[in-house]
Amino acid sequence: MNEADRSAGSLAIVLKGWPRLSETFIAQELVALERHGLRFDVWSMRHPTDKKRHALHDALQANVRYLPEYLYEEPRRVMKGAVHAIRLPRFGSALKLWLKHLLRDPTPNRVRRFGQAMVLAREASADLRFIYAHFLHTPSSVALYASLMRGVPWGFSAHAKDIWKSPDWEKRDKLARSTFGATCTALGAGHLRGLSSHPGDLDLIYHGLDLSRFPTPPPARPKRDGSGEPVILVSVGRLVEKKGYDLLLSALAQLPRELEWRFVHIGGGDLSEKLQAQAESLGLADRVEWRGASNQSEVIEALRQSDIFVLPSRIASDGDRDGLPNVLMEAASQELPILSTNVSSIPEFIENGKHGVLVEPEASEIAGALLDMIRDPAARALYAKAARQRLVSSFGVDAGIDRLAARLNAALA
Repeated sequence: MNEADRSAGSLAIVLKGWPRLSETFIAQELVALERHGLRFDVWSMRHPTDKKRHALHDALQANVRYLPEYLYEEPRRVMKGAVHAIRLPRFGSALKLWLKHLLRDPTPNRVRRFGQAMVLAREASADLRFIYAHFLHTPSSVALYASLMRGVPWGFSAHAKDIWKSPDWEKRDKLARSTFGATCTALGAGHLRGLSSHPGDLDLIYHGLDLSRFPTPPPARPKRDGSGEPVILVSVGRLVEKKGYDLLLSALAQLPRELEWRFVHIGGGDLSEKLQAQAESLGLADRVEWRGASNQSEVIEALRQSDIFVLPSRIASDGDRDGLPNVLMEAASQELPILSTNVSSIPEFIENGKHGVLVEPEASEIAGALLDMIRDPAARALYAKAARQRLVSSFGVDAGIDRLAARLNAALA
């Protein structure tokens, strides 16, 4: 079967949810794969919860199907999936592996993934040749079980939480059974290769940034230094522990009272009320603006209007951490100087003192670096230009998409 003869149903891509504002890197990848000539169906494990959409979401041409988010909500569909799956020649292999996993992880979540896999095995096209999952945890479980039922290979792309919070026994099993895997950071690639019996099939593929979707940087920013007009600080990220916004608020409270600044946050999350209460208790409420979830055009406009981008990432108490957040590259695309932390894979893009400033995830460290950057507009401009140059030279989207498309085409062939 050559590429022209393949139906979209020959490749199934399993996602946690579509569309999701916080996962622009996935939308960017899928649209780019279509431009490379790949056709596929998207299978989402969750219905959308965000009220807004990025323009990228509307650019995707693939058919999007939704698996039963909770099995009890669509019992007839799940039952039809089960009756069909049981008759498949390789169902026994899938059931045996799932029971092995269930003994180690006896949770409703594990049951739900097998039910979703049976629905996928029944409803996916008769032309199905490969299943590709974004994230190594739950989407890969669905992909793995369904691939065994249908007797087709599968592969995955791993990112952050799915790498660092999944148990090693499960990662080893999935790595051993996958045709190939990809991850977006050198740190993650090293960790997974250490668990894999065939490490050569694990690719480091940075998401990069499709600069054609972004405007050229704005003209030189005003040289605000906190002595008159407020310096605008901005951050884009979910309000969850690993993003470290509690540290940032504590750092802002340590800045000199006479210093003029404002902080704009974009994104939603479970800690919204708690963090707003913290800002209130620290006396910062009148300087902090919580904009909530925004689409990409709104994010870009905020980046263009700001003076410093701040991302205070940390390792969460449960081990969760960032990979290489795409928002850093988006900030660099607009020549916005970056202050972040020396955590996880952030140093793979930002070299401290050259492309921006990286500090330890501690409030006092963040406060000191912020004060220095606010008072030195000239240094900020140098960081910003260097970060954009690094983005353009080493973090474009094309090289990674070329590699991924080659992997998928080889798997389909």
